[in-house]
Amino acid sequence: MAAITGIGIDVVDIERFQQSLDRTPAMRNRIFTPSESGLKLSSLAARFAAKEALAKALNAKTATFNWQEVEIVNEATGKPLFQFYGALAEKLSESVVHLSLSHDAGIASAMVIVESNRS
Repeated sequence: MAAITGIGIDVVDIERFQQSLDRTPAMRNRIFTPSESGLKLSSLAARFAAKEALAKALNAKTATFNWQEVEIVNEATGKPLFQFYGALAEKLSESVVHLSLSHDAGIASAMVIVESNRS
């Protein structure tokens, strides 16, 4: 039986996020994978919110959270999904991680629910 082990939510002001990227150009490569980094600003802000929400759901300190071990991809239908790599993939191997993204009116948001598959 699945059990919820974590919930996270994050909201990002897209204009302020752009200012952060402009002020700290290395931030883009530290937070986003190569396939994410070329996306439009609203999509980047939503992915940043998703990674922050995941860190919250996992109760991880963002200073030790490996941003490159998580990537947000889209199914053919457009539904966003997490792809995990390295230690994070191992940690979540017995979990299902749900993701919802949104961006509108200058705000990007994400909600994450982590469920354990352990019986």
